[in-house]
Amino acid sequence: MTRPRLLLADDHRIVAAGLEALLAPGYELVGRAPDGGSLLALARQLQADFIVADISMPGLNGIDALRQMRREGLDVPVIFLTMHTEPAYARRALEAGAAGYVLKHAAPRELLQALQAAAQGGVYISREIAAEVLGGLHHRPERDPASGLTPRQREIIVLLVEGRSAKEIARLLDISHRTVEYHKYQAMEALGAATNAELIQLAIRLGIAAA
Repeated sequence: MTRPRLLLADDHRIVAAGLEALLAPGYELVGRAPDGGSLLALARQLQADFIVADISMPGLNGIDALRQMRREGLDVPVIFLTMHTEPAYARRALEAGAAGYVLKHAAPRELLQALQAAAQGGVYISREIAAEVLGGLHHRPERDPASGLTPRQREIIVLLVEGRSAKEIARLLDISHRTVEYHKYQAMEALGAATNAELIQLAIRLGIAAA
Protein backbone atom coordinates (compact mmCIF):
# COMPACT_ATOMS: atom_id res chain seq x y z
CA MET A 1 0.00 0.00 0.00
CA THR A 2 1.39 3.41 -0.98
CA ARG A 3 1.96 5.73 1.96
CA PRO A 4 1.00 9.42 1.71
CA ARG A 5 3.90 11.71 0.86
CA LEU A 6 4.73 14.19 3.62
CA LEU A 7 6.97 17.27 3.76
CA LEU A 8 8.29 18.56 7.11
CA ALA A 9 9.32 22.14 7.83
CA ASP A 10 11.03 22.99 11.12
CA ASP A 11 14.31 24.78 11.81
CA HIS A 12 15.05 22.70 14.94
CA ARG A 13 16.80 19.49 13.94
CA ILE A 14 15.89 17.63 17.14
CA VAL A 15 12.20 18.43 16.66
CA ALA A 16 12.34 17.40 13.01
CA ALA A 17 14.07 14.12 13.90
CA GLY A 18 11.39 13.34 16.48
CA LEU A 19 8.66 14.06 13.95
CA GLU A 20 10.29 11.80 11.39
CA ALA A 21 10.35 8.95 13.93
CA LEU A 22 6.69 9.53 14.82
CA LEU A 23 5.41 9.81 11.25
CA ALA A 24 7.65 7.39 9.33
CA PRO A 25 5.49 4.28 9.94
CA GLY A 26 2.48 5.82 8.20
CA TYR A 27 3.95 8.40 5.82
CA GLU A 28 6.68 8.64 3.21
CA LEU A 29 8.87 11.56 4.28
CA VAL A 30 9.88 13.20 1.02
CA GLY A 31 11.70 16.28 2.34
CA ARG A 32 12.56 18.54 5.26
CA ALA A 33 12.72 22.34 5.03
CA PRO A 34 14.72 24.35 7.59
CA ASP A 35 13.07 27.70 6.78
CA GLY A 36 10.06 29.26 5.11
CA GLY A 37 11.74 29.90 1.79
CA SER A 38 12.84 26.28 1.51
CA LEU A 39 9.36 25.15 2.49
CA LEU A 40 7.87 27.11 -0.39
CA ALA A 41 10.45 25.79 -2.87
CA LEU A 42 10.01 22.16 -1.79
CA ALA A 43 6.22 22.47 -1.79
CA ARG A 44 6.41 23.48 -5.45
CA GLN A 45 8.90 20.77 -6.32
CA LEU A 46 7.82 17.69 -4.36
CA GLN A 47 4.02 17.83 -4.62
CA ALA A 48 3.59 16.21 -1.19
CA ASP A 49 0.20 15.00 0.00
CA PHE A 50 0.61 16.75 3.37
CA ILE A 51 2.86 19.36 4.94
CA VAL A 52 3.63 19.62 8.67
CA ALA A 53 5.26 22.97 9.38
CA ASP A 54 6.33 25.24 12.20
CA ILE A 55 5.19 28.87 12.14
CA SER A 56 8.32 30.62 13.44
CA MET A 57 11.15 29.89 11.02
CA PRO A 58 14.03 31.98 9.62
CA GLY A 59 13.08 34.32 6.80
CA LEU A 60 9.56 33.64 5.62
CA ASN A 61 7.27 32.42 8.41
CA GLY A 62 5.03 29.41 7.93
CA ILE A 63 1.78 31.35 7.63
CA ASP A 64 3.12 33.67 4.94
CA ALA A 65 4.58 30.65 3.13
CA LEU A 66 1.10 29.08 3.19
CA ARG A 67 -0.47 32.26 1.82
CA GLN A 68 1.98 32.20 -1.06
CA MET A 69 1.21 28.54 -1.75
CA ARG A 70 -2.48 29.32 -1.97
CA ARG A 71 -1.83 32.28 -4.29
CA GLU A 72 0.08 29.89 -6.55
CA GLY A 73 -2.73 27.35 -6.51
CA LEU A 74 -0.98 24.78 -4.29
CA ASP A 75 -3.80 23.23 -2.26
CA VAL A 76 -1.78 20.67 -0.26
CA PRO A 77 -3.14 20.42 3.32
CA VAL A 78 -0.81 22.23 5.74
CA ILE A 79 -0.83 21.44 9.44
CA PHE A 80 1.03 23.80 11.73
CA LEU A 81 2.87 22.27 14.69
CA THR A 82 3.81 25.20 16.87
CA MET A 83 4.63 26.41 20.36
CA HIS A 84 2.34 29.45 19.94
CA THR A 85 -0.73 29.04 22.15
CA GLU A 86 -2.11 32.51 21.38
CA PRO A 87 -5.47 32.23 19.56
CA ALA A 88 -4.43 35.06 17.21
CA TYR A 89 -1.80 32.81 15.61
CA ALA A 90 -4.26 29.98 15.14
CA ARG A 91 -6.89 32.27 13.63
CA ARG A 92 -4.43 33.72 11.15
CA ALA A 93 -3.25 30.22 10.23
CA LEU A 94 -6.80 29.01 9.63
CA GLU A 95 -7.75 32.11 7.68
CA ALA A 96 -4.68 31.54 5.48
CA GLY A 97 -5.99 28.06 4.69
CA ALA A 98 -4.35 25.74 7.24
CA ALA A 99 -5.84 22.27 7.69
CA GLY A 100 -4.68 22.00 11.28
CA TYR A 101 -3.13 23.80 14.25
CA VAL A 102 -1.42 21.54 16.79
CA LEU A 103 0.57 22.68 19.82
CA LYS A 104 4.05 21.20 20.20
CA HIS A 105 3.45 20.26 23.82
CA ALA A 106 0.26 18.35 22.96
CA ALA A 107 0.24 14.56 22.91
CA PRO A 108 1.75 13.10 19.71
CA ARG A 109 -1.59 11.51 18.87
CA GLU A 110 -3.02 15.00 18.23
CA LEU A 111 -0.73 15.43 15.23
CA LEU A 112 -1.78 12.04 13.87
CA GLN A 113 -5.43 12.99 14.43
CA ALA A 114 -4.85 16.26 12.59
CA LEU A 115 -3.39 14.41 9.62
CA GLN A 116 -6.34 12.01 9.59
CA ALA A 117 -8.78 14.93 9.71
CA ALA A 118 -6.96 16.65 6.84
CA ALA A 119 -7.11 13.46 4.78
CA GLN A 120 -10.90 13.57 5.12
CA GLY A 121 -11.09 17.24 4.16
CA GLY A 122 -11.49 18.46 7.73
CA VAL A 123 -9.68 20.88 10.02
CA TYR A 124 -8.13 20.03 13.39
CA ILE A 125 -7.30 22.42 16.25
CA SER A 126 -5.56 21.34 19.47
CA ARG A 127 -8.14 20.72 22.17
CA GLU A 128 -6.40 23.12 24.55
CA ILE A 129 -7.25 26.17 22.46
CA ALA A 130 -10.05 24.99 20.16
CA ALA A 131 -12.94 26.65 21.99
CA GLU A 132 -11.20 30.01 22.24
CA VAL A 133 -10.03 29.94 18.63
CA LEU A 134 -13.39 28.99 17.18
CA GLY A 135 -15.19 31.52 19.37
CA GLY A 136 -12.88 34.23 18.08
CA LEU A 137 -13.45 33.18 14.49
CA HIS A 138 -17.20 33.46 14.90
CA HIS A 139 -17.08 36.81 16.70
CA ARG A 140 -14.03 38.52 15.20
CA PRO A 141 -14.31 42.08 13.88
CA GLU A 142 -15.45 42.42 10.28
CA ARG A 143 -12.05 43.63 9.15
CA ASP A 144 -8.69 42.24 10.20
CA PRO A 145 -6.38 45.29 10.57
CA ALA A 146 -3.52 43.31 9.06
CA SER A 147 -5.47 42.25 5.97
CA GLY A 148 -4.47 45.36 4.04
CA LEU A 149 -0.72 44.86 4.47
CA THR A 150 1.25 44.11 1.33
CA PRO A 151 3.74 41.19 1.18
CA ARG A 152 6.62 43.70 1.25
CA GLN A 153 5.20 45.44 4.32
CA ARG A 154 4.84 42.08 6.07
CA GLU A 155 8.42 41.17 5.14
CA ILE A 156 9.73 44.41 6.61
CA ILE A 157 7.66 44.03 9.78
CA VAL A 158 9.06 40.52 10.33
CA LEU A 159 12.59 41.86 10.04
CA LEU A 160 11.80 44.73 12.42
CA VAL A 161 10.49 42.26 14.98
CA GLU A 162 13.75 40.32 14.57
CA GLY A 163 15.56 43.48 15.67
CA ARG A 164 16.88 44.61 12.30
CA SER A 165 17.46 48.29 11.65
CA ALA A 166 16.06 50.05 8.58
CA LYS A 167 19.56 50.12 7.07
CA GLU A 168 20.02 46.38 7.62
CA ILE A 169 16.61 45.68 6.08
CA ALA A 170 17.46 47.80 3.07
CA ARG A 171 20.65 45.80 2.55
CA LEU A 172 18.96 42.41 3.06
CA LEU A 173 16.11 43.19 0.67
CA ASP A 174 18.28 45.08 -1.82
CA ILE A 175 16.10 48.18 -1.66
CA SER A 176 16.79 51.74 -0.57
CA HIS A 177 16.58 52.95 3.02
CA ARG A 178 13.91 55.40 1.90
CA THR A 179 11.81 52.57 0.46
CA VAL A 180 12.04 50.66 3.74
CA GLU A 181 10.85 53.73 5.65
CA TYR A 182 8.00 54.26 3.20
CA HIS A 183 6.72 50.71 3.61
CA LYS A 184 7.17 50.87 7.37
CA TYR A 185 5.09 54.02 7.71
CA GLN A 186 2.43 52.62 5.40
CA ALA A 187 2.24 49.57 7.68
CA MET A 188 2.08 51.78 10.77
CA GLU A 189 -0.84 53.67 9.27
CA ALA A 190 -2.66 50.45 8.34
CA LEU A 191 -2.29 49.03 11.85
CA GLY A 192 -2.80 52.28 13.74
CA ALA A 193 0.69 52.31 15.26
CA ALA A 194 2.31 55.61 16.21
CA THR A 195 5.83 54.34 16.90
CA ASN A 196 8.19 51.53 15.92
CA ALA A 197 7.61 49.91 19.33
CA GLU A 198 3.84 49.95 18.83
CA LEU A 199 4.22 48.49 15.34
CA ILE A 200 6.32 45.61 16.71
CA GLN A 201 3.92 44.96 19.59
CA LEU A 202 0.91 44.93 17.25
CA ALA A 203 2.70 42.66 14.78
CA ILE A 204 3.34 40.09 17.52
CA ARG A 205 -0.15 40.35 18.97
CA LEU A 206 -1.81 39.95 15.56
CA GLY A 207 0.40 37.02 14.62
CA ILE A 208 2.11 38.84 11.74
CA ALA A 209 5.50 37.96 13.22
CA ALA A 210 6.79 35.90 16.12
CA ALA A 211 8.58 37.42 19.10
